[in-house]
Amino acid sequence: MMISQKMAARLNTQVMHEHFNSWSYMAIAYWFEKEGLKVFAKFFHKQADEECGHAEKIAKYLLDQGAAVVLAELDKPKTTFKNAKEAVEYFVQVEIKTTKMVHEIVDMATKEGDHATRDFIDWKVSEQVEEVATANELASMVRLTESKGQLLMLEGRVWQMIEKG
Repeated sequence: MMISQKMAARLNTQVMHEHFNSWSYMAIAYWFEKEGLKVFAKFFHKQADEECGHAEKIAKYLLDQGAAVVLAELDKPKTTFKNAKEAVEYFVQVEIKTTKMVHEIVDMATKEGDHATRDFIDWKVSEQVEEVATANELASMVRLTESKGQLLMLEGRVWQMIEKG
């Protein structure tokens, strides 16, 4: 194996966290669908797919380094929300937690002198800058709304966010 056991374990934790993120965004998407906000739902379905892709990319790296991919039980994501603001704030919280976890991998790789992992994880560092910015942008817009009607009007802006990504 080209990476340490400790790093392999940490990256496996990240794989599971990315799958948890996917489930979390699926839960948010389903909640928005139930509320009749189909574009918000589409946005979160897209986010869920991206998170699955992140998990797969990290899993492939583990395999390329000769390590096993160890899948574990996922925690249950939050599935009910009082309103759109709470759902989107959850999105922000998940992305901030993910960013902190990625930074831990960077720190660990640096400390271990693991240049391959340090180089590999840079894509995720950059990805998290974009993800947190997107989450905060969406949260800022939703905070301005006071009614479901305003949320429906906001869906046009969310559609633009989907199309640019």
